[in-house]
Amino acid sequence: MSQLTLSSFETVRFRAHGPRQIDEITKRYGLPADVRETVRVVSQVLPFRVNEYVLSQLVDWENIPNDPMFQLVFPQRGMLAPEDENRVSRALATGSRAELRAVVAEIRSRLNPHPSGQKELNVPSDDGVALPGMQHKYRETVLYFPGHGQTCHSYCTYCFRWAQFVGDADLRFAAPGPDQLIGYLRKHPEVSDVLVTGGDPMVMTTERLRSHIEPLLAVESVRTIRIGTKSIAYWPHRFVTDQDADDVVALFEKVVDSGRNLAVMAHFSHPRELETDLARRAIARIRAAGALVYCQAPLIAHVNDDAATWNEMWRAELAVGAVPYYMFVERDTGPYDYFRVPLADAVDIFQTAYRTLPGLARTVRGPVMSATPGKVAVDGTTETPRGRYFQLRMLQARNPELVGRSFRARHSSDAAWVDDLELDPDTAPDLVAALRSGVHKA
Repeated sequence: MSQLTLSSFETVRFRAHGPRQIDEITKRYGLPADVRETVRVVSQVLPFRVNEYVLSQLVDWENIPNDPMFQLVFPQRGMLAPEDENRVSRALATGSRAELRAVVAEIRSRLNPHPSGQKELNVPSDDGVALPGMQHKYRETVLYFPGHGQTCHSYCTYCFRWAQFVGDADLRFAAPGPDQLIGYLRKHPEVSDVLVTGGDPMVMTTERLRSHIEPLLAVESVRTIRIGTKSIAYWPHRFVTDQDADDVVALFEKVVDSGRNLAVMAHFSHPRELETDLARRAIARIRAAGALVYCQAPLIAHVNDDAATWNEMWRAELAVGAVPYYMFVERDTGPYDYFRVPLADAVDIFQTAYRTLPGLARTVRGPVMSATPGKVAVDGTTETPRGRYFQLRMLQARNPELVGRSFRARHSSDAAWVDDLELDPDTAPDLVAALRSGVHKA
């Protein structure tokens, strides 16, 4: 790890770049005309946002468009069906904003904006009234979406929460403040974990973040506070050189001093995100505050769909004192067909990367699908007299009685999501029945 002091890092003001800056980005980095046009068209449907750190430190401009980080943050041809891309292009050419809005809304409606029953099954209620900006996903875990944290320093093109960022209030989870959350938690002492998520909570100032975090410390049953963030990868200045970086470290210390676990759920999609001195210093400051850093990301085509990349990333996470936690399967939403990796390939990538890890990095679990009934791990394949099967296991479930249960599904070389699988009812009939009743395209 770099031994650079804080004074070694230049203070840089955050500035977001979006579709309106594509001409500026093209001029600075020499984007080919066809790539520029693709970004312009696809970003009408899917969110696009980058910043100076991502542009100057993470993207390899000598390898466009194949560079993994470029694929990760810039819309690409193939993320929309060709006919949909053509429809958007024609609507742009007519100059009719009404036509463009109608075309874009219709395309988005077919991209499964809230997968795995997020709006239907997870939203809690109090006296029959749905609580905005919250999900009670598992018995012990509540997700909280503070309204001012529903954007990110940069957007990942694969993001399963892309619908949070397109300006449609009907597709957005957002809580105006923590009062309803605190009231709900007091009525549900079984909830021990609160995940503050988004978007990215770390886009908020420390003062605003504190207004959402500190009230949780008054709820005795809450023992773990998690913060889901991509900021270490996309804007590590947040913990090092931003004007209130020291304040956010102090806030983390206060949570830890209260006797709670504070877990920063860091999203790293490629090992390059861990290579900069600034990112490593950010992790060091978070850990020095007493927080735990857990790392997770989905397996995504064009970005990290090979074993060497994952092995390198998990080793890099361990080297900076973070915990490799999850390899997820890309969810069936947004540009899913562009990023999907068949489960058979996912198993091979995970197992190949896992085999040569040092023991302390073998905390990672995967491939894991966050599906409607819960988290389903694909533990491998098995040969039986009836043929080849995937060996599956419920890591987490809405129904706690299903947690840890094993089952199987017939092997498929193309299946990429639990909906695609033929479940075997003979392995665990009650579990398979519960899965079949809950597995659907939300």
